[in-house]
Amino acid sequence: ARTGRGRSAGRRKRSMAAGAGRLVAAAVLLLALSGPRPVPAELTDGNSEHLKREHSLMKPYQGAGSAAMPLWDFQGSTMVTSQYVRLTPDERSREGSIWNRVPCFLKDWELHVHFKIHGAGKKNLHGDGLALWYTQERLMPGPVFGSKDNFHGLAIFLDTYPNDEATERVFPYISAMVNNGSLTYDHSKDGRWTELAGCSADLRNQNHDTFLAVRYSRGRLTVMTDVEDKNEWKNCIDIAGVQLPTGYFFGASAGTGDLSDNHDIISMKLFQLMVEHPVEDDTVDWTKIEPSVSLLKSPKDNVDDPTGNFRSGPLTGWKVFLLLLCALLGIIVCAVVGAVVFQKRQERNKRFY
Repeated sequence: ARTGRGRSAGRRKRSMAAGAGRLVAAAVLLLALSGPRPVPAELTDGNSEHLKREHSLMKPYQGAGSAAMPLWDFQGSTMVTSQYVRLTPDERSREGSIWNRVPCFLKDWELHVHFKIHGAGKKNLHGDGLALWYTQERLMPGPVFGSKDNFHGLAIFLDTYPNDEATERVFPYISAMVNNGSLTYDHSKDGRWTELAGCSADLRNQNHDTFLAVRYSRGRLTVMTDVEDKNEWKNCIDIAGVQLPTGYFFGASAGTGDLSDNHDIISMKLFQLMVEHPVEDDTVDWTKIEPSVSLLKSPKDNVDDPTGNFRSGPLTGWKVFLLLLCALLGIIVCAVVGAVVFQKRQERNKRFY
């Protein structure tokens, strides 16, 4: 009997030890799950390991207060101070830009921009916005946020004023556009006809730092924001099938019209991404690639116009499939309704016999 009680006590001890072990394991797993997680787009942490200084603008700015800056050119109303590069002051009809002098030959890169848009204007009484560029052209003033229209390359627009009164978008609005020189940016429609994708972001008149990240790697364009003082990136744009050549220039520009704002760039940091490419990519002359986007549908499709209709676009494979499916469903519904009506008539006729 004593031996049985001893074995029973031993089993209880082993069971308690096993239970305690499971609790410890569960606690460790819980701590691991509650720890920091990687950001969805796997953006760099901003370290200097792969920072490309020849394409980066950081404090202290060399040549601040003068008309000359190593590696960077600026024009228009742009003013360089010890704390920021002001592209436009909070005054009407101003435009300015700053451009890197060194062409970028990286196939995979990530740009972090620390900026600030602020001014005395209240709700819907400020404008027009800021643009970030990776283009063939540089230092060419124009109507698109202080820079050239019909450009070649990539533009990210931070639009602060809704020109289209019929729009349901919430401004400020961030959008992306890729151009091979054939497209025109339509200010009256806030660029909707040529926009690839976009998102709303409350980035104006903030008392904290505001950031934007643009990542281009293996044909995928990702734009993320950090404008909520949470020290974390938030998804805005994610597009595959984007083709951008090497040898273009980075820049930033801004413009004001009847309404105005201060548009400031505090820093622009470019990082090289270490990405493996297929062997066949070595035979491609990346400087000769035409800027393009391979989309399943045109960016003009499914864009509503002021009349409430949708603008007509080319019939893609999906549209043809949906049209055929709707037609088939319509035929089936008609057949079912016809069969039911025919059966009821047959039953009604039998009652008279």
